Amino acid sequence: MSDVNADDWVSSGHRPMGFPEFVIVIASIMALNPLAMDMMLPALPNIGAAFNIPNANHLQLVLSTFLIGFGAGQFVMGPLSDRFGRRPVLLGGMAVYAVASVLAIAAPSFETLLLARALQGFGTSATRVIATSIVRDCYVGRRMASVMSLAMMIFIAVPVVAPSFGQAVLLVTAWRGIFVVLMLYGLFALAWSVLRLPETLPESERRSLAPADVLAAYWQTVTNRQTIGYALAAGCVIGALFAYVFAAQQVFVGIYHLGHYFPLAFAAIAAGTAVAGFLNAKFVGTLGMRVISHGALSLYTAVAGVMLLTEILGILPLPLFMVLSALMMFSFGMMVANFTALAMEPQGHIAGTASSLYGSITTLIGIVVGMAIGQSFDGTLLPFSVGFFLSTLAALAIVLVVEKGRLFKPHHRPIG
Repeated sequence: MSDVNADDWVSSGHRPMGFPEFVIVIASIMALNPLAMDMMLPALPNIGAAFNIPNANHLQLVLSTFLIGFGAGQFVMGPLSDRFGRRPVLLGGMAVYAVASVLAIAAPSFETLLLARALQGFGTSATRVIATSIVRDCYVGRRMASVMSLAMMIFIAVPVVAPSFGQAVLLVTAWRGIFVVLMLYGLFALAWSVLRLPETLPESERRSLAPADVLAAYWQTVTNRQTIGYALAAGCVIGALFAYVFAAQQVFVGIYHLGHYFPLAFAAIAAGTAVAGFLNAKFVGTLGMRVISHGALSLYTAVAGVMLLTEILGILPLPLFMVLSALMMFSFGMMVANFTALAMEPQGHIAGTASSLYGSITTLIGIVVGMAIGQSFDGTLLPFSVGFFLSTLAALAIVLVVEKGRLFKPHHRPIG
């Protein structure tokens, strides 16, 4: 889309930016989170050596503490931005991210590094929640879907390339250099937002931050069958994804001995998510969210079962593991975006607060599930495969309860 064509229908809410710049800014802001998460994967052994951490499972805390900060931050970012506006909360979160990156660069101990990671995660919770809110402020319907689809194409590509980017940084500097790169990128995104991104929430549309009002919105969210059901199901499958990320370096390097080629294998598998995002955007309007997400969940469960069976039988070589993992990533990409849409469908006028609570619930459940699976890693894929299968069975059971056994069937109104 050219600048001329884009400006024919560009929202006045984000002037002076045109449509292409707006999409790029939103994608750049959203990319802070997956970049900070996945660039660290190749550096975990280096961090373990620097701080004398003998247990490789303990190094997973570098990833999980980041996600804890991310999940906890989402509880407050939505309500704060609904009250004070998008811009101050977004810029404040990005500033916290930059300061946390400096703390990580100078960290004298492993505990200080974990504190810095938690603060980084907290800062990026603002970028994830508020970027989506900004798009919603400026666009509705198909135009909003267009912006989010274009932004998500960039966002999904980040986890694919981030480990390779991290490995490239390690070739020229020590592991702290990764945090220097993250800090510079955060400062760049912050400066761009300060200079070009306007406030998109008018004063007249801001909501009260009174505890009673916030708690009422939270209560409406957690007591809606469809919203809380799909949040719990999404948390289970996200937990399996987190477990994969937590243990990826140990699996590919420790079990399959890929060494420095590990980021390439990780990227090849993660590409399945990008393909799924493209196909979902193309077909969801025709097939519907339930048909696609329920089919993807069924495939996810079946693939997890095959992975468990082949590991038990001792016939899970690297090519088969990569094929099965790619299928699971593909299923994940077809599933989670639709789970989110289904969860938000009944929420209407409290979508901002509900989105924050949904993000926190799914992230924190995912952390608990992911850490339980990741910390059980024993040098084999058996705990990994068992955890994957059980978490997907739980998600399938929850969806069956939410939908009262009617999978793949659309509803004329949201389930209350």
